[in-house]
Parts: sequence; C-alpha cells; structure tokens
Amino acid sequence: MNKLTFGIGNAKLGKEIATFSLPSGFTCPGALNCLSKANKETGKITDGAETTFRCFSASQEATFPNVRRSRWENFDTLKTFGADFSAMADFIGANLPKQKIVRIHVAGDFYSQAYFDAWLEVAKRNPAKTFYAYTKSLGFWIQRKAEIPANFKLNASRGGRNDELIAAHGLKFAEVVFTEAEAAEKGLEIDHDDAHAFAQDNSFALLLHGIQPKGSKAGEALKVLKKQGKGSYPSK
Repeated sequence: MNKLTFGIGNAKLGKEIATFSLPSGFTCPGALNCLSKANKETGKITDGAETTFRCFSASQEATFPNVRRSRWENFDTLKTFGADFSAMADFIGANLPKQKIVRIHVAGDFYSQAYFDAWLEVAKRNPAKTFYAYTKSLGFWIQRKAEIPANFKLNASRGGRNDELIAAHGLKFAEVVFTEAEAAEKGLEIDHDDAHAFAQDNSFALLLHGIQPKGSKAGEALKVLKKQGKGSYPSK
C-alpha cells in the first residue's frame, strides 16, 4: 500500500504546518461556487455550472502533474479502507509528519462520513497536535458536532451546497471576498496566514486568489487585487 503524501508549508503557510490534500472537486461533495476539477490524466480544468470563482487547488493540479498525481494517490489509497474509519485512522496516524499543526486539505474535502470520522479519530488520538480544515461537507461535521475535540478546528467554507446549515448550527465560517471593502462591509477580518483558521474562534474572510478564468468577474477582481499587491501569496 502506498504511503500518504503530506506537504510541509507552502507560499501561504510556514514550515511548522504540515498539509494533506486530495483531488480538488472530485472529493468535494458540498462544493458549488468554487467547484473545479482537473482531469486525472490530462489536467484539463472543468468548472461547475454554478462556479463563480475557480478553485485555486484545481489550478495547481492542472499546472503541476506531480501535484495532481500525489493527490490522486492519497485518494486511491484511502478509498481502499471503505467505511472502516478506525483502520483508516490507524493508517493516517502512522503516516503523520512531526509537525504540531496539520492542515487537512489544501485541496479536496471530507468526501464521506467514514473519512471525516477517521480524521476525527486521528485528532482524538493526537491531543498534542492541532488539526484544522476548511470544509463544505457540513453534514458530516454536524453528525459529529458533539464529539469534536478542542484540537480539531473546523471552518465552514461559504459558497457550498449547504450554506443554510452554517447559521442553523452556529458554525464558524470562512468566506472568499473579491475586495477588502467587501470584507469590511460584512464585518469580517481578512486572514493571510491561516491563523484565523486554527488559532481563533471568529468567522473570517479570505481574499480571492489563485488563477481565475479570463474575462470572468473573479478574473477582473483578481487583476485589481494584484495591482494593489494583494490576492496572491509570494513564492518561497
């Protein structure tokens, strides 16, 4: 069986944060406004019918075949466990890197209740580590809301198929905005390094980033942000 591939930091995150990813879109049952998929073989991007801004991680998979391949290998390996979340948790735990903070899903999402439960179990078994995730798979979260440990930090990602559950269940959320003014109007602080996601309890905003389709509203907004020196992360 393949080992799982974890990343260490990226252009946004420091090296003290480990990252884990699955294929964008294909593992995101709750995605709507950001739904994008890069073909497993060719990397060609396909956006969803209601996509308003392209998923940045799908663009990564389209650009970098090695990234796409590693995410599919992670997914294909975990699928072999089926609904056996405890065995899946054993396997994930055996592959965890040494970092004390783990971002679950730079790309992808919780694709099943068993997979969500596996990460929940991993967090329970590793109380000295902090695990955090952005997710549109809100139903899986709500099913286990009473069981979430303090070191498992979840952030509902607005723009999904089940946004109504955010207010109904008082979930902390993150929302992508096209301008700083939009964030201010909504009373949301903008996060630039994920500290709001894993170290704070208030909802927050994320500035639009990634590669957006030319001529789209998101593409035009990103042009403005980049002229202001915003909306993307410097390469390390």
